[in-house]
Amino acid sequence: MGRALRTDVGGQVYHVLNRANARATIFAKKADYESFEAILEEAKEKAGMRILSYCVMPNHWHLVLYPRQDGDLAKFVNWLTLTHTQRWHAAHDTVGQGHVYQGRYKSFLCEEDAHFIQLVRYVERNPLRARLVARAEDWQWGSLWRRLHGTPAQKKLLDEWPVPMPKGYVQLVHEPQSSDEVDAMRASINRGSPYGSDGWRSNAIQKFNLEATLRPRGRPKKGT
Repeated sequence: MGRALRTDVGGQVYHVLNRANARATIFAKKADYESFEAILEEAKEKAGMRILSYCVMPNHWHLVLYPRQDGDLAKFVNWLTLTHTQRWHAAHDTVGQGHVYQGRYKSFLCEEDAHFIQLVRYVERNPLRARLVARAEDWQWGSLWRRLHGTPAQKKLLDEWPVPMPKGYVQLVHEPQSSDEVDAMRASINRGSPYGSDGWRSNAIQKFNLEATLRPRGRPKKGT
């Protein structure tokens, strides 16, 4: 099966994620998380990438990015993952012992309206949903903690959102997302399709030739 189609266009919001090979734990201690966040800061400096939200989990991470120019997304994420892989192996004395990530990163367009807020909520409530913390803002390895508790230097990693932050946003993060929201988000992740309203999504699919993202992944069943 060919590679999934994806875009790399400036001026668009993207949900980007990658998982550890075989879903292994690659962030097991404080130093693992700190190393990744340091690399994230370096990648931002090198590429001038706008980072709107992120969350680092034990075996995967999510980023919400807002590249300025065409091609910036791939340059940023490829440097980030390659550098993290090299430094992870060096730190764990496992150079030459296999892949850290399961494969290429995934990226999905997101509409800059209420769907953007839904996306950031989904990303920032990850540790709460996984029951790693009692309050989402207590998870140190993400943008919600950094935005609320980080030093001025730490907050420089994050850029202004393209839509206003809702009043009472932190409380909103703690409210369970509807099954429809979660299902739509997971469908976007599983198929690589844009996340947004029906009309916007249809236009984005046509504009960027993403018709293949409407079809389920995998081989078609026999007789269909």
